[in-house]
Amino acid sequence: MVLATLALGVMALTACNGDGEKDSAAPSGASSPSAEGAGKGSAAPSTSAPSDGGKADGDSAGSGGSTPQASAPAADDGQDGGVGMCETTDLSYNVTVASKPVNHALLKATNKGGDSCLLPANELVITIPGLDGAAEHAGPEGKDWILKSGESAYAGILFSRADTEGGKTADKVEIALTASESPATVPINDGPVTVNDGQVTSFFGTAEDALTY
Repeated sequence: MVLATLALGVMALTACNGDGEKDSAAPSGASSPSAEGAGKGSAAPSTSAPSDGGKADGDSAGSGGSTPQASAPAADDGQDGGVGMCETTDLSYNVTVASKPVNHALLKATNKGGDSCLLPANELVITIPGLDGAAEHAGPEGKDWILKSGESAYAGILFSRADTEGGKTADKVEIALTASESPATVPINDGPVTVNDGQVTSFFGTAEDALTY
């Protein structure tokens, strides 16, 4: 009887130990929630903002593609200084018969305005009222230059050649700085003169130069 009781106790103890081993072995086969979560987290793509370096690269590319500012217009060669062209009405005129050379007169043109202007040196148009055509150009061409307020320029006018007879008597001339402008009518001081072959020089800075040709 005692032996049977002991045998039953041993069997019960063995069964309990077997269940304990099964219970203790089961958790080791399951994955840890924290480890699984960590694995999923490490596989997820990063959503962090671009670094400052990336932003700088973007700014650099943007500035490279921006439209450059319009540069200031290229400066002129410095001759006209940005002033406007002289117009016929900007100047006052005086025409006086010269003592020499013969059959010549001196034209003096003065800037009567308050501002400087660029004088066209080679486009002077001289005509005689009642005669067709304008005086031909004589002598070398000059350079346009800035005529300040109150300053004067000079040109020589040839009315007739010594070897040419006849002609028309004139006591006034018409003057325009360019062919596109309306002329100013100017009396000839110490006139009248006989006109049969009119010529005119470019503008010069002195009366002596103007009467050389």
